[in-house]
Amino acid sequence: MPPPADIVKVAIEWPGAFPKLMEIDQKKPLSAIIKEVCEGWSLGNHENFALQIADATNFYITEKNRNDIKNGSILRLTTSPYQTAVQLHERIQSSSMDAKLESLKDLANASRDITFAQEFINLDGISLLTQMVESGTERYQKLQKIMKPCFGDLLSFTLTAFVELMDHGIVSWDTFSVAFIKKIASYVNKSAMDTAVLQRSLAILESMVLNSQDLYHKVAQEITIGQLIPHLQGTDQDIQTYTIAVINALFLKAPEEKRQEMAHILAQKQLRSIILSNVIRSPTPINDEMAHQLYVLQVLTFNLLEDRMMTKMDPQDQAQRDIIFELRRIAFDVEGEPNNSGSIEKRKSMYTRDYKKLGFINHVNPAVDFTQIPPGMLALDNMLYLARHHQDAYIRIVLENSSREDKHECPFGRSSIELTKMLCEILKVGELPSENCHDFHPMFFTHDRSFEEFFCICIQLLNKTWKEMRATSEDFNKVMQVVREQIMRALTLKPNSLDQFKSRLQNLSYTEILKIRQSERMNQEDFQSRPILELREKIQPEIMELIKQQRLNRLCEGTCFRKISSRRRQDKFWYCRLSPNHKVLHYGDLEESPQGEVPHDSLQDKLPVADIKAVITGKDCPHMKEKGALKQNKEVLELAFSVLYESDEYLNFIAPDKHEYCVWTDGLNALLGKEMTSDYTKSDMDTLLSMEMKLRLLDLENIQIPEAPPPIPKEPSNYDFVYDCN
Repeated sequence: MPPPADIVKVAIEWPGAFPKLMEIDQKKPLSAIIKEVCEGWSLGNHENFALQIADATNFYITEKNRNDIKNGSILRLTTSPYQTAVQLHERIQSSSMDAKLESLKDLANASRDITFAQEFINLDGISLLTQMVESGTERYQKLQKIMKPCFGDLLSFTLTAFVELMDHGIVSWDTFSVAFIKKIASYVNKSAMDTAVLQRSLAILESMVLNSQDLYHKVAQEITIGQLIPHLQGTDQDIQTYTIAVINALFLKAPEEKRQEMAHILAQKQLRSIILSNVIRSPTPINDEMAHQLYVLQVLTFNLLEDRMMTKMDPQDQAQRDIIFELRRIAFDVEGEPNNSGSIEKRKSMYTRDYKKLGFINHVNPAVDFTQIPPGMLALDNMLYLARHHQDAYIRIVLENSSREDKHECPFGRSSIELTKMLCEILKVGELPSENCHDFHPMFFTHDRSFEEFFCICIQLLNKTWKEMRATSEDFNKVMQVVREQIMRALTLKPNSLDQFKSRLQNLSYTEILKIRQSERMNQEDFQSRPILELREKIQPEIMELIKQQRLNRLCEGTCFRKISSRRRQDKFWYCRLSPNHKVLHYGDLEESPQGEVPHDSLQDKLPVADIKAVITGKDCPHMKEKGALKQNKEVLELAFSVLYESDEYLNFIAPDKHEYCVWTDGLNALLGKEMTSDYTKSDMDTLLSMEMKLRLLDLENIQIPEAPPPIPKEPSNYDFVYDCN
């Protein structure tokens, strides 16, 4: 007869004694279980004891997490969180350097547990640590030269404990003094500082900036870009990552008027070239966190263009009109033309003719063309950059088109405006960076004016594609679609430089795009004759059932989801999977990302499928309505979904990527008997249906299909042969 579900068999350790095997009744209060354990070892004052998980985490067992205890678990009897907090609070104030160091090390480890953290914080432990950082460590400054490793460890453990305690979100970041900020900043500003201390100091500064606008101003006064840049010139990728994270945080929280000023300082300090040579082109492979920080920096840099992108041109502004005159002057070499030559009407007629050649929609007053936002004045900036920095290409484009028939000319002005708008859409100018994205492009770190250079390459591509398509003005939108496809296909190859991007585009001519499209059409062949359509309708339900089974199988395997917190690097995970009989969702928290499937019995929480009322997605999810950065993050919104059960209870998810989002929303809808509507289902349906159609339409006349598969041939007597596949 199996044991009752509420009885768990465990081993319990106590230092200096033989472990005990014990059956724990989960219905009994935890205090009663601890009392029983203490009595077994003749220990009094059971309220001063607690149970811990005997593994690397050493997490305390509480009424909230006691369901984590499984059969065969090893527990440890130890002092209660309150008693441990009191002891460590006293020990870290010891006058003995060795005792202080050992107690701070213990505190750094214990602070990962939220139960202990709450008790230590209640003792005003955070204030004690900040006081030690502000003034206490100065007592050991004199010893630093002769005891540098010891001093580094002392400070490192102090800051580690502080970071761990703050990560629980119990204490507000707004409570810290200027003296504390100055001290943390001083560790970052020193040229030679212990690596662990530097890493934690950078992490603290990043959290301060991201979590408090008031602290942003205080940190910005203490830290300059010039003081951060030397940390990028080392070889430690973790230090480089934290440094770029601090720069990103300062950039993100800076007021609008300060961002351009900060970007100018970054350019002066040659941040881009330092990152290119010391990070992107470093022999050390770029890890995911570094890739994310580079992506964030890329997004924030391009977002500086948003102001120009959303600024309309004022047709009455003479300075802005002079830019258009400059474009005309460079294109048609009219520098020596006297101002009073001919009548006013003649000059107007000449200007109108030239503006028509330049491809503006409004030939009389081209300034009107730039009143569309986006791209606003950004398009004019790009055109002027091309005319000044790539003058030969600019003149060639304009003169080539002005010499063509009217219907075949590629309008440079209109093309530049639409292309600038398209590039802003591709690079998502003006959108906040995503929490999960690592999609940075190395080529944008190879030039100080990368967006303008990107435009210059693409406008030449547009002109080339226009000629290859023999397009007329009616084909303008078709040409733009082809150019967009060429750019997107080249970007997916992640070119390392703008020259490499240019050469990739050369290989993606209009003819090549047609071949690619034809190939894709062949792979997704869709015949429209009536018998074929009837066959498709007959097969479709079978394919849909196959997709449904695949989705449910994937839910049974389960997925690891990440809990998003204010500091990304302190990732917390939870796992969810469907039971094999499709009746229960099992889920629970994890300490780290699993390497494979997580067994059902290690997931402490259950949700019967029968209790699920609905699946909610996107901005309607409860966790997307909460205040915070996630609310504004478009990509996270697209990965969010929630399961509604019982009376307004929710299980909230943020999928790791779009694929997992589609799998889970499809699978949950299938469990509820609803239609699977994701893009992934449509794609799978098209692929599988196409394959099945082709198989059924194969010409198999007079071909005998064996009932059994052919036998596997015997192994060769030796393997002394080679096949050169080249």
